[in-house]
Amino acid sequence: MAAIEGYATLMQDHDLSPKERQEYSRLIIESTRQLSSLSSNILKLSKLENQEYIVDKSQFGLDEQIRQALLLLEAQWNDKNINLDLDLEPVVFYGNEDLLMQVWLNLLGNAIKFTDRGGGIAVHLSTTGHAVTVTITDSGIGMTEEVMKHIFVKFYQGDKSRSAEGNGLGLPLVRRIVELCGGEVSVESKVGEGSVFVVTFPVEE
Repeated sequence: MAAIEGYATLMQDHDLSPKERQEYSRLIIESTRQLSSLSSNILKLSKLENQEYIVDKSQFGLDEQIRQALLLLEAQWNDKNINLDLDLEPVVFYGNEDLLMQVWLNLLGNAIKFTDRGGGIAVHLSTTGHAVTVTITDSGIGMTEEVMKHIFVKFYQGDKSRSAEGNGLGLPLVRRIVELCGGEVSVESKVGEGSVFVVTFPVEE
């Protein structure tokens, strides 16, 4: 809000050049989008924290949903020339389709954000008689053990240089959705070697 107010105030200066006015307009739009994302995620997380079980369940193709998430993020990974390695076993999943899409968009979005240009992201989906497992591996910047301890804490951002790109609510939202689905999410990472997020759901009989 402070950024939006500040740039709006600067735009009232009649002596601004067209280039300056355009830049301030861009920054106001960017700040508005960040505020909108923050508000949306706070509302989603607040609702899910007070929710004890998942409603509106249906059967859908989990492998196809992950492909759809990657298509929605295509502009981001294509712009960084990231190589995708997909190994998705056909899986029919019973759950809330909209909530699960939020999980993949957040995890894949983070993998893209923290992977350098020309890097790689691998997504593996498999199932056993008792569990469905999704593994997302990136060749990005990785995390320290201290950062890994806090990444599921609301508003925590380990990489301060990229704080403008997020609001620290994506991973807490992921964890809450996965927990409501009866699953677990874990992470392994090393600085400079990338990260591996593993999401496991029980198979409902």
